[in-house]
Amino acid sequence: MELVTPGIGLLFWMLLMFGIVLWVLKKFAWKPILNALKNREYSINEALMRAETARQEMKSLKADNDKIVAEARAERVQILKDAKDVKEEIIVLAKEQATEEGKKMVKEAKEDIKNEKDSAIEEIRKQVTELSIDIAEKILREKLADKGTQKELIDKWMKDIKLN
Repeated sequence: MELVTPGIGLLFWMLLMFGIVLWVLKKFAWKPILNALKNREYSINEALMRAETARQEMKSLKADNDKIVAEARAERVQILKDAKDVKEEIIVLAKEQATEEGKKMVKEAKEDIKNEKDSAIEEIRKQVTELSIDIAEKILREKLADKGTQKELIDKWMKDIKLN
């Protein structure tokens, strides 16, 4: 039974050694261990606070990012609408210019046709006049070929001149 129950001397020396170890630990190791634990607890709490701050910032940034994306989408829609409006305006303007240009070309063509017609009519008049003069000259030559006819014609003209 001696193995199960310790002796008084053994118990005394164990208590004495435990006290010495406890005193040495308290004197030299307890404060650094507690300080290390406090520092560790402080750094863990600080890391948790930074993580919470970072999480809040991430929420804020995500909200800002969502807002920026929504604004960008709205701006894209506006830009596309403006581009469509400009396209339609350019088409309308081009149609108007084409219509005006067509009218101008038709007007110029009509003027050219009128000028050509007038010049053709004038040319025809000149030719008719020349032909008439040629015909009249030929007729007069035939009629005035003989001297008696010439004298009668001159007398007739002289009578007309006196009357006027």
